[in-house]
This record gives sequence, structure tokens and C-alpha cells, in this order.
Amino acid sequence: MSNIEWDSQTYAKQFSFVAGYGSSLIDLLDRKENMTCLDLGCGNGNLTKKLKDAGLDVIGMDDSASQIQKAMEDHPDIRFVQGNACDFLLEEPVDVVFSNAVFHWIDKDRQKDMLSCVYRALKPEGQLVFEMGGKGNNALIHGNLRRAFARRGLVYRFPFYFPSIGEYASLMEGAGFLVRTALLFDRKTRLMGPDGLSDWIKMFVQTPFEGIDAATSEEIRREAVEELRPKLFEEGVWYADYVRLRCRAVKML
Repeated sequence: MSNIEWDSQTYAKQFSFVAGYGSSLIDLLDRKENMTCLDLGCGNGNLTKKLKDAGLDVIGMDDSASQIQKAMEDHPDIRFVQGNACDFLLEEPVDVVFSNAVFHWIDKDRQKDMLSCVYRALKPEGQLVFEMGGKGNNALIHGNLRRAFARRGLVYRFPFYFPSIGEYASLMEGAGFLVRTALLFDRKTRLMGPDGLSDWIKMFVQTPFEGIDAATSEEIRREAVEELRPKLFEEGVWYADYVRLRCRAVKML
């Protein structure tokens, strides 16, 4: 999982769109009565609650202690546990593993480990339903940051894994899944406040800035934001150039 230390309060206030967009992912489920579900990478539990409201017997799991703490505080009627997506075991297998905006935080070389854990966590013919960043996700933002780093002789360490449909379908099939649905689509995403893009970079793009002093980090962010203004600032609102990969797969026997 990601090594980012999440600010759960800021995340809940300024980036609620993550769970908001994930709500429609629930519609991808082939729903039956009395289904059990693991919300893998549940964050603050807001989407876990929507899964519960949709009739699923759900458990939330996240690697962030602060996010799990907030989830338990906000949703005391749901069970939450701390766990790593690449190395976890459930007491009992579930009908569904559901995950929103998590898999792209896992290094490419750990994806097989994660999919093996998910496969093991599912009942026979259980469903894996997820959305993650897909090929081209935030290409404008990362491209400008990379150039700002290069101008200073710095290497931009890209911290995400954004696969194509073909690449990720192959990984899932190799792990024993049958891919039933796979969609790659653009989703321009509105950000909050006059500093929406700068705040987004501070929250979600931390790894490349490790070891760089605060003044230089702020200078890079400010430079990239101004260069992106003509493309991502519209009528007083900042947007992020999201591309999403959304899939449903079934555990093969």
C-alpha cells in the first residue's frame, strides 16, 4: 500500500468527491441477497456506509491508522480493521471485494500479491469490483510537475500505477479472475477552493517531494499550477484531469 500519511480531517473536508464518485461503482455489482463484502482501502468509511445502506454485510479495511480511526468514529455500526491490501487474511471469505481509488497506489511489482490476497479472500465465483486511475490519469498534472523538477535537475519519482485495460485484464486473468466488465474513461473532476489544484498536489503527490526542502517544494507546486491554469482552471474553478479504469471480475474455480 501507499506510504502516505493521510490527513483524515482534510481528506474528508476537501476530497469527499473520491467517495462521491465511487457511489456509482456500487451499481456495477451483480447484487444478491445477504452478500458479504470487504471494502478494501475504505478510507474514512463513507463509501463503506453506502455499501451497507445498499444491503451488503460489509467490513472496511485500510492501511491508514488515522483513516480507520475516523471511520470507526463516524460509523460505529460497521466493523473496520487495519490491514495491508498486499498482505491480509480474512476470517471467512466474502462474496465481494470492493475497492475505490486504491489500486493505483500499489506499486506495479506488488499488484500480483494484492490480487492473490483478493482471490483468496473471495468465495468461489465471488466478485472483484473496483475503480482505479487508468492509463493517462492526471497526465497534464504529472507532466508539468515532471518538467518543473527537471528544470531544477531533480528526478520526478512517479508514485502511481495507471494501467491500460489490456495490461490490467491480463494481470487479473493471471491471478485467476474472469474479467466481465472493463471501462477506461475520462472524468474531469472539480476541485474545491481557489487553491484547489495546489491542495490536491499537496494531498496526493507527496512521494516525489520527499527530501526536497519546503521552499523549493512550494516553488515547484506554484510553478506547475500557473502553467496548468490555462488548461485546468475554468470559470473560477480548478479541475483535475482524471482517467479512470473501472472493472468487475469473477473468481474462477
